[in-house]
Amino acid sequence: MAKETNSENPTDFTGIRRTPPAEKAAGLKAVVSSAQHILREMGPTRGFKALALLNQKNGYDCPGCAWPDPDDERSPLAEYCENGAKAIAEEATTKKLDAAFFAQNSVYDLSLLSDFDIGKKGRIAQPVYLPAGATHYQPISWDDAFTLVAKHLKKLNSPDEAIFYTSGRTSNEAAFLYQLLVRRFGTNNLPDCSNMCHESSGVALVESLGIGKGSVTLEDFYEAEAIVILGQNPGTNHPRMLTALQKAKQNGATIISVNPLKEAGLLAFSNPQQLGGMLGMATSLTDIFLQVRINGDMALLKAIAILMLEAEKKAPGTVFDAAFLAEKTEGVQAYLDSLSDYDLPTLADNCGVPLSQIRAAAEVFIQKKKIIACWAMGLTQQKNAVATIQEIVNLLLLKGSVGKPGAGTCPVRGHSNVQGDRTMGINEKPPQAFLDNLERVYSFKPPQHHGYDVVEAIHAMHRGDARVFIAMGGNFLSATPDTTYTAEALRNCDLTVQISTKLNRSHLVHGREALILPALGRTDEDIVNGEKQFVSVENSMGVVHMSQGKLRPVSDQMMSEPMIVCRLALALYGNYQSNIFWSRYTQHYDNIRTDIAATIPGFEDYNKRVREPGGFYLPNGARVQQFNTATGKAKFTTSEVPTLQLHENEYVMMTIRSHDQFNTTIYGLDDRYRGILNERRVVLMNPEDAAAAGFADGTVVDLFNFDDGVTRTAPRFIVVYYDIPRRCVATYFPEANVLVPINHTAERSNTPVSKMVRIEVKRAG
Repeated sequence: MAKETNSENPTDFTGIRRTPPAEKAAGLKAVVSSAQHILREMGPTRGFKALALLNQKNGYDCPGCAWPDPDDERSPLAEYCENGAKAIAEEATTKKLDAAFFAQNSVYDLSLLSDFDIGKKGRIAQPVYLPAGATHYQPISWDDAFTLVAKHLKKLNSPDEAIFYTSGRTSNEAAFLYQLLVRRFGTNNLPDCSNMCHESSGVALVESLGIGKGSVTLEDFYEAEAIVILGQNPGTNHPRMLTALQKAKQNGATIISVNPLKEAGLLAFSNPQQLGGMLGMATSLTDIFLQVRINGDMALLKAIAILMLEAEKKAPGTVFDAAFLAEKTEGVQAYLDSLSDYDLPTLADNCGVPLSQIRAAAEVFIQKKKIIACWAMGLTQQKNAVATIQEIVNLLLLKGSVGKPGAGTCPVRGHSNVQGDRTMGINEKPPQAFLDNLERVYSFKPPQHHGYDVVEAIHAMHRGDARVFIAMGGNFLSATPDTTYTAEALRNCDLTVQISTKLNRSHLVHGREALILPALGRTDEDIVNGEKQFVSVENSMGVVHMSQGKLRPVSDQMMSEPMIVCRLALALYGNYQSNIFWSRYTQHYDNIRTDIAATIPGFEDYNKRVREPGGFYLPNGARVQQFNTATGKAKFTTSEVPTLQLHENEYVMMTIRSHDQFNTTIYGLDDRYRGILNERRVVLMNPEDAAAAGFADGTVVDLFNFDDGVTRTAPRFIVVYYDIPRRCVATYFPEANVLVPINHTAERSNTPVSKMVRIEVKRAG
């Protein structure tokens, strides 16, 4: 009988080493780190061929973040960053897992490894199956695998008993086919990684500006007079953004950074493609750093708005854009009137930023006219995330800083095609217009009721209301909150199916039966009917472009994601199903894009336009001051400043990535920029807080969350003294995800509040 597998990382320490936190990002160390990862995973010939094609117009898109490529010429030397190189090293590794590996390693034994060690095993080289009660995955043919999935889906009492998850790596073509299959099956259960990252941005921006995407292009950064970066660590999570910030600084932009941690990538940048950068010279980036408390952003933004209003009253017409406000917006007076409910000293105390620093930041807003606001999960994973993002929009609207060169909104997406997947219809709450287009093109009535998002899907599996879970990429267990609860939910399923490139913990915490189906990656050559295929993606700024793998796959038993979806559909329905000719899609990916063009506005003449070097921009109303709201105007919103009352022994925790990490993929154990090496079980604490609690630097502690009457425990973490605001702590995910309560989510977006978790810290027993 199989043992219950481990859903958590082991608690053994790996030997912490410490260095002073870095004061600049990139430089020669980034080059050395990139080379080491490439050589270790695939050797020099394959490795440097892989890098030469990364983010080039004739190559493939980075499977990491969604930062856009330049519209014009790209660097022939390195159009990628350190973490992009690490992502390629992980995907294009020559290490592979075949039948012998799975025969030698039980699922239980693999689950005892850390996420880092699991991921380093290599590429999954063939389909494998775990029968009910078995201890080892065993080989299965592709035909038998599809037959098995189809059998389980057909015997469900309702299509809503199946859940179809999507990660942000999935291409446009695969995502479109996936949602088509799911909706023809009869459900909108399409949770995706957006539910856990920028869902709050989408909800906020749709309500305020009429589109759930950012309004700027990369060129806007070069024209901006001011750039505000909130809740984001670009040096680790979007390193190519540093080049844009460097150029903006050289063009005279003022940069304001708002973050609880003084991240190296916010402070300075040593550009490794410039001689000075290689020699250690750096461009200072941040002009004003505001070290806000966790969830203090709303109070800070309100204070800036009050100071802007005071300046406007003293010199009417010099601060606000009166013409823009009158012609393009609604609700401004109600918003301005609401500011009288607050006083500056209280707001400063609430956000933890001295009033003098707030005044300096407000003066930038007062004086500048072209302002870009950027944000990421530091905002979107808070309880009041939607309202906070709308407060950012309020400030931009006051300045008329939306829809003009050098100004606008910039939610920085964390995964390479998460925005494209949503455009393709991966959405548990699809717009009615999208469903109507599907019905027009394919002559069937898509389901009209909303499906499950990520949190709702976990609850449904936990209750037994969902019995089949299929994941198109990702590491669902390690990405989601409340790990113990989520693991119980997955184990309740009759079948879990993971369409994956690499082994991860979600393969080891599974349903009664489980399948792993090996997918081609971005780098892998994909040949169909003797012709090389390509797929397409959409970056953070709405550019759709092609991506064509050029490396020989390490196994001939891998299959592309579009082909996997089509083969599953054929197993379910045969070739023809309500005007959907699945076999036609398997003959050439142009056939998929033809139907995308017929279904989704903005993709007209898709096959021709996507072949243009660099691709094409999708329509974006906010970019041209055309707001697709009920009134056709941008909307001011009024929200309250939250207050967080902590008990004497409580702290508010945020989960963060290390520098050797992308989402749940752990590249290594060194958080180089923060000076924490060879260890991940750490909790960053303010030295005064730690000393008051009796913890020395290096004390081993246990972390607890008690929300909803449930005791959640993350044992054995090392206290690291760090420059972080009082009563705030930081931990890495997924190690601390067990502490994030499943029912504590952002208002209106239902995103888990991983940046706002109440915890207690106690000396380990």
